[in-house]
Amino acid sequence: MKKKNKLPGQLGTLLKYAFLIAGALTMLFPFLWMILTAFKTLDESIRIPPIWFPKEWMAVNFKTVFDTAPFGQYFINTCIIATISTLLAVVVTVLASFAFSVLEFKGKKFWFWLFLSTMMVPTELLIIQNYVTVSHLGWLDTYQGIIIPTLASGFYIYMLREYFMQVPPILYKAAKIDGCSDWRYLWKVMVPMSKNAIATISILHFITTWNSFLWPLMVTNSPNKRVLTTGLMYFNNDASSFVNLQMAGACVVILPMVVFYLIFRKQIINGVARGGIKG
Repeated sequence: MKKKNKLPGQLGTLLKYAFLIAGALTMLFPFLWMILTAFKTLDESIRIPPIWFPKEWMAVNFKTVFDTAPFGQYFINTCIIATISTLLAVVVTVLASFAFSVLEFKGKKFWFWLFLSTMMVPTELLIIQNYVTVSHLGWLDTYQGIIIPTLASGFYIYMLREYFMQVPPILYKAAKIDGCSDWRYLWKVMVPMSKNAIATISILHFITTWNSFLWPLMVTNSPNKRVLTTGLMYFNNDASSFVNLQMAGACVVILPMVVFYLIFRKQIINGVARGGIKG
């Protein structure tokens, strides 16, 4: 018998890994360049041809960044807004998903599909109306003005509803026979059984809020209410001639989220995969 030629299969595997490695390096290059440039002198950061590694690692650049702009206050504002927004968004998502999956009311399917259709509306189309509403409420330059308009998400509600739908309906009927209220059934049965999905939603919303730029830029005026993303923009305008300081400021904004994602990446991947959501 002739032996099978393993070379084509091995070559295909080699090409696949080579393609993946090339893609990974392409994605990582901007981040590596940002970090390296953050430790360079101004002359090294603008040198042509470029210098890859600094001759002397200038950690003082980060001190200059914090001395030039109140990044400490920006960081505190971002943490407060992201934390409160995530907690409130989870509560809203849990309540809406429970109503659409377990409770029975008139027009349930109509209202669900109507709400789901909001996922097809670009966020940019709602910004002006949201701004007008926030302005009439007197919430400009406040935490609630940044947080409240971002609490409801059709994607999160749809995702958690799919989890709730997997819980056998007989459990709800048995609980009602035993005199269990809807509120108690939700928090004692449904939430514990869907904790992976809720954790995933919490992490995704926290990351989204942390990286939010356009909406906080529109509704904040004073520096003491700015978040990291908008604070970085104003800092880049002030330090437009100092590329090394701009990269150091970008590191201050990006690296906390990179660490956060690396810690919770398994929960994000597992939660989304188990929910059957792609993309």
